[in-house]
Amino acid sequence: MTNRSLPAVAVLVIAAALTAACGDDAEDRRAAPPAAPASTPAAVPSSGPAEAPAATPTRPAPPAASPTGAGPAVPSAGGATERRPASPPPVKLPVRPTGTPGARQVVDAFKAAGLKVPNPRDRSVECGPDGLGLGCSELIATDAVTVYVFPDETSASDIAETWGGQSFRRGTVVLNYLEAKTPTADRARYEKVLTGLR
Repeated sequence: MTNRSLPAVAVLVIAAALTAACGDDAEDRRAAPPAAPASTPAAVPSSGPAEAPAATPTRPAPPAASPTGAGPAVPSAGGATERRPASPPPVKLPVRPTGTPGARQVVDAFKAAGLKVPNPRDRSVECGPDGLGLGCSELIATDAVTVYVFPDETSASDIAETWGGQSFRRGTVVLNYLEAKTPTADRARYEKVLTGLR
């Protein structure tokens, strides 16, 4: 071997050693690929130029209810988004005191006495916070008079005073003439029947 061929032989030996080392690493990688860390997303090969690493994914915010009162948007099986109506909790009205006539009983007594009670409507739900918020237990409206039953005499007295000369109170029951505009002569008859109820 000559001194001139020595560098060529050295280059060949180094190249062979590197090729063998790289080949062994490639076989090792194929045999047992390293597990990706749980906190970082798996790398996706790209055919384009190198890109900056993607931001760590965050949890999406929960869907917000729409301002119209509909519930949150929920994806349906077909991929379209549907809105579920929000269901309000049931209104719980105060309990009518024991021994007090109910609003329906008062209206029935008026009818039995020959007084007009046309178009009776149970509007008790209006006693709660979503209605008039008066705190009554029962409410029956007719075209002649509206009957309110309150859970206590203090509440009944307060509302009767608020309505002034357009109402009559006996115990926890209040008759209201505001909507019906009942003639004054007829009001005394309704009040007499209410006073006679036990």
